[in-house]
Amino acid sequence: MERRGFIKSAIAAGVAAASSSGFGQTAPSGGGTEHPITRPTSPDMQYRELGTTGEKVSVIGLGGFHIGKQSTPAESIQIIRTAIDKGITFLDNSWDYNEGISEVRMGQALRDGYRDKVFLMTKVDGRTKDSYNKQLEESFGRLQTNMIDLVQFHEVIRMEDPDRIFAPGGAIEGAIAARQAGKIRYIGFTGHKDPAVHLRMLQVAQQHGFHFDTVQMPINVMDAHFRSFTTEVMPVALQQGIGVLAMKTFGDHYILESKTVQPIEALHYSLQQPVSVVITGIDSIPVLDQALEAVRTFRPMSQAQVQALLARTRDAAKTGQFEPFKTSNHFDSTAHNPRWLG
Repeated sequence: MERRGFIKSAIAAGVAAASSSGFGQTAPSGGGTEHPITRPTSPDMQYRELGTTGEKVSVIGLGGFHIGKQSTPAESIQIIRTAIDKGITFLDNSWDYNEGISEVRMGQALRDGYRDKVFLMTKVDGRTKDSYNKQLEESFGRLQTNMIDLVQFHEVIRMEDPDRIFAPGGAIEGAIAARQAGKIRYIGFTGHKDPAVHLRMLQVAQQHGFHFDTVQMPINVMDAHFRSFTTEVMPVALQQGIGVLAMKTFGDHYILESKTVQPIEALHYSLQQPVSVVITGIDSIPVLDQALEAVRTFRPMSQAQVQALLARTRDAAKTGQFEPFKTSNHFDSTAHNPRWLG
């Protein structure tokens, strides 16, 4: 069966399973913000508050993009379930990752009671209410659940994105309606291009009297030196009680290729920041073990230790060479597929 045919079949099966059996957690009609869900924890994992939601989530989040890259579904399922068994409760995904394969495989992994053990997040690209709703319904089918804990507006990377999302008939209307209906519990946004865009998104939200629950952004050992989300956006988000989700710890593979930092050091730096979750790409059991080792060995760093680490990355970081998600459109899936925006 061709990939697109497989995706459509999986969506149909997932929708049928979710609607007929009530598979997955349900949320109160008000969105669930007053009723955080308690999930199993592990003594080998650390957990942090998710902004002001009252939720506690694992400090390591399983990145969704890399979970669709394995050669077989069984490999992906093994990684996801092993991560959950080891205490990871925060799962990241997106409607567009690997043409839907990432969500399909995560949905398969979350059968047999695993859905109730995790805080499930996905993202949608739609900027209009109609495109948002369409993509969200497809995500429900692929993930085989009737409730997603957190849905984020994906790739807010253009100055006009906030205006489109908050315009009459914009995606925010779909998100609020879905939350009121108990389909989703929290609303956030993501982006990797420029802190100015994130700040504008927060400003436009305030102008419309809307409070985001989360914001996802690059937080890594090079970000502090170039278009820094860490220094420009994170303080504003924390002041507003928004949970910060760190990503691009390794910048895919580029930051490690600079030869300025080791993987555990890079993870420790991100864990040192006042973030709720460090979302990292995990495409194999050894990479999962590396992330778990980073948590086990993490101790709060002194200011001198942080500055020494940043001093090692300063020269390599100053032009953005090793953060191409900021300086090129290579990582901009919606730039390559503008129809996804609606």
